[in-house]
Order: sequence, then C-alpha cells, then structure tokens
Amino acid sequence: MVSILMIIGGAALVLWGADRLTDGAVALAGRMRIPQLVIGLTVVALGTSAPEFCVSLVSALKGTADLAVGNVIGSNVFNTMLIVGVAAVVAPMSILPLTVKRDIPVSILASIALAAMVMLDGEVSRLDAALLFVGFLAFMWFTLRNAKAGSDASEEAPTSQLSLWKAVGLLLLGLACLVVGSNVFVDGATAIAQQLGVSEAVIGLTIVAGGTSLPELATTVVAARKGNSGIAIGNVLGSNVMNVLLIVGGAGLICPMKVEGITWVDFAMLAGSVLLLWLFCFTKYTVARWEGALLSALFFGYMAWLVVGAV
Repeated sequence: MVSILMIIGGAALVLWGADRLTDGAVALAGRMRIPQLVIGLTVVALGTSAPEFCVSLVSALKGTADLAVGNVIGSNVFNTMLIVGVAAVVAPMSILPLTVKRDIPVSILASIALAAMVMLDGEVSRLDAALLFVGFLAFMWFTLRNAKAGSDASEEAPTSQLSLWKAVGLLLLGLACLVVGSNVFVDGATAIAQQLGVSEAVIGLTIVAGGTSLPELATTVVAARKGNSGIAIGNVLGSNVMNVLLIVGGAGLICPMKVEGITWVDFAMLAGSVLLLWLFCFTKYTVARWEGALLSALFFGYMAWLVVGAV
C-alpha cells in the first residue's frame, strides 16, 4: 500500500511540478521578450517532457536502467497507440501534413537507432547518448528554422503578467517538485517490482509510462472532441521524438545505462506502432475510427502480453 501511495503521490508531484516549471519558464521568457513561437517550440515542449526526463534520469542514477528505458519506450507506445487510438475512436482525426512528413519519420528513425544501440551491446553508452542528443539538437534547429520561415515576421513577443521574482520562484518550485516527485515515484515503482517479482522493465513499460503519459491522453481526447486534433497529435508525436533523443540521450550522457530487461518485442512495438500510424495517415492525413480501434486493441494486447509474461 505504501509503495502504491508513493507512485500516486510521486506522479502527482511530478506532473504538478512540470506545470509550475512550464508556467515559470513561459513567464520568464515573456519578460525577456522571446517570441511566442519560440516559447511554444522550446520551453513548452521541454516542459511537457520534463516528467519523463526526470523519472528516467533518476532511474538511471539509481541503477535501474530498465525502468528508465522502459519508461521512454512505454510512453511512446502509449502515445502512438492508445492516445491516438482512443482519440480517433472518439472522433475521426485529422493529422497535419508536417506531422506526417517530419515528426513521424523522425520518430521511426529515432526508434530504430535506439533499438540498434541497445540490441548491439546491451547498453546506452555515452557515445550512443551523445549521438542521440546531437540528433535532438538537429531536430530542434530544423524545427525552429522551418517554423520561423513560415511564421509572420511581425509576431510580437508576449508580455508576462508575472514579476521576475515570481517567474523565477515558479521555475525553482517546479524543478524542486520534479526532483522530489521523481525520486518518490521511482522508489515506489521499484519497490512494487521487487514485491511482485516483476522486472523493472515491465514496470517501466506499463505503470511508469502510463503515469507520465496520462495528461497527454486527457488533453488529446478533449481536443479530438472539439475538432482540434491536428495540433494535439502533432505535439504528442513530437514528444515521441524528444523522448528518445532528449531523454535517453540526456540521461545517458549523465549516466550510461546497461539495459537487460527490454526485449526485441518491445523495440518492435516502439518502431512498429509509429510505422503503422504513418501508413494509416499517409494518404488522406486522417485516422478513421476503425484505425483508432485497431491501434487501441493492439496496445491492450501488448499490455496483456507484458502482464502475462511477468506473472
């Protein structure tokens, strides 16, 4: 019971801290007169990836690399199959052409690169992590360059309503909550894995990944019901790229990770789920209800396979 409460409390603190961190960073950027476009593509995007990053980094530092990598793989599968699938069942979804032409292919390439690194020697070395992180920097540079080229040059930077000290305070408060919450969350998840005799990889692929991805699920379903699914799905799939390149790359640079419990099936689901989505939306830039139902069914089948295999 204590471990379950630790997971729930830690997840709540991480998610609340990520919101405060993002609010503070956006306010600080506004006071510095940084354009709204740049804030959205950098500060906000990094803020939404903060829970996964902190949980994976703390896991790596505590020697539970399977939990760290499992969190990233599980989050991406959760995003691609369950979030997109459920949202499409609620309402057929339009996918932005940019998502189909850029975010999904880059996500596939990043997934294959991570799989090759781990399957080759069973670890994410500092060299591997450096290559992933360079890929993240290149992706951000390309995204910002294209966004600026296609935006209105007269766009003004937003003016923050918060004082400088309040913005910095929110930033520091959010960071503190992320650090504390991540430690509590990882300790609880590790304790449950030990008590149930389940591998850390399975816990990372299921409980941890689901916990850090629930906000995206709620946001995307609501957006689909309101007919604004294109941007929401673009953000979800963009976060898939950041999960692999930034989170695994950044955490691996700080602490190389020896991965033992992640199998080829998990990596096949990671890349295969994005490839399947790409095939669905490549021609009409839409995901129909039946396609969403198929994605959701495959996700639950994968979860069932993990649970049965762990028992």
